[in-house]
Amino acid sequence: MDYVKLTHDNIRKEHICCAIAKDDDVKVVTKKSYLGNMMDRGLVFLKADARGKCFIEYLPADVSLFPVSAPGYMHVSCFWVSGSLKGHGYGSELLEACIRDAREKGFCGLTCISSERKKPFLSDPAFLKKHGFSVADRAAPYFDLLYLPFAPDAPKPSFEHRHDEGKGFLLVYSDACPYTAEYVPETVKFFRDRGVELKVRKIESHEDALSSPAVWTTFSLFKDGRLITHEILNEKKAEKLLKDYL
Repeated sequence: MDYVKLTHDNIRKEHICCAIAKDDDVKVVTKKSYLGNMMDRGLVFLKADARGKCFIEYLPADVSLFPVSAPGYMHVSCFWVSGSLKGHGYGSELLEACIRDAREKGFCGLTCISSERKKPFLSDPAFLKKHGFSVADRAAPYFDLLYLPFAPDAPKPSFEHRHDEGKGFLLVYSDACPYTAEYVPETVKFFRDRGVELKVRKIESHEDALSSPAVWTTFSLFKDGRLITHEILNEKKAEKLLKDYL
């Protein structure tokens, strides 16, 4: 398989795999804007030269939009191989390319947010552990910070986020996933139309992430300070959620 690294020169014409194909779709526009801005801070988006979900996205941990304290580490923020592209070793090739790049740039290892068991939107822990990752830290209710140090004396990374004891519903999100561009406004409207107050907090920097109650800052919904889902909501899921928590 050939791979393509996104650059400022090719990002407009390249399909970004996880979003809708239409270039003027709000999800595509938002994700490409995010990628373009973060490339200047060290983000790399490496994708298979194919129409499908087969890519790895990583950037220095200290500029990521995740609450990870990992000086000197590269953070894998999104890693996805699915559909007909699964089962061919492409995931291993992408991860190996990431490891080579991080080593060449002088980083001391990789981090990635996952869980003890595979969950939607989170990288597969079994795959990562098979490739040498282990658990560095854990955060309620089910998040694991996996890491792959390049040397025995590499510092051990950790989660760093603040608990929120506030009352009511709070939605924390970022532009890291293209689908938040569509579904966050829909979720806000869904709550508003039903007369339910929903506070919204957008993560736009690493500092925002560190002071946030969310571990999975891409999309996390809280009720009275407790995470109730990290899965992006459509109307059907939101309807069920409100029935369960109101």
